[in-house]
Amino acid sequence: MPRLTREQSQAITREKILQAAGDVVARDGYDGASVERIAEAAGYSKGAFYSNFASKEDVLDHLLEGHTGSDVDDLAGLLADVDDADEVIEVMARWSDSRAAELKWGLIAIEFLRRARRDGVLSDHHRQPFISQWRGVGALLAQKLFPGSPPPIDPVDLGGIVLDLTYGGIATFLGTNSSGQMLRHILTALVRAYGDDSRS
Repeated sequence: MPRLTREQSQAITREKILQAAGDVVARDGYDGASVERIAEAAGYSKGAFYSNFASKEDVLDHLLEGHTGSDVDDLAGLLADVDDADEVIEVMARWSDSRAAELKWGLIAIEFLRRARRDGVLSDHHRQPFISQWRGVGALLAQKLFPGSPPPIDPVDLGGIVLDLTYGGIATFLGTNSSGQMLRHILTALVRAYGDDSRS
């Protein structure tokens, strides 16, 4: 087996630290997730952590930026061959339930953004990955649910509905309606209302 290059080894280290950061923050909260705990969970020293990331904030910034982009890519793949609106809604509901069950992403994002606002450093740099995520998911859904017509809702708002329900987190703890079930109702009502309007 060939030896890894320095760049390959560093990429593996970064990925393990990113994954550990998500797990530690989800388990211990933002304040409990020290650099030491993240490095230990990844199986590395603090020195290895600081060779790859400037701070806990830096690693979480990279983690969330990567995650927000992956949602759009994942959904584009899942919906690539799905054109029937009811099937699109089913795919979205199942995806939402699956993502919500992971529990950590919404908690990490809210903790990260809350801390940035509290510290007075919340900026467009922090907001933009989420806005892009909302816009990307919304544009994809608008194309699938309202083909050939202007959608009745701004893509950012449509994506925001999907992602806030998915990652808001509270529904997961209540044991009543899941995020997917609520999303199914909202998207179905939106498609039906738009269809009724277009026929009248």
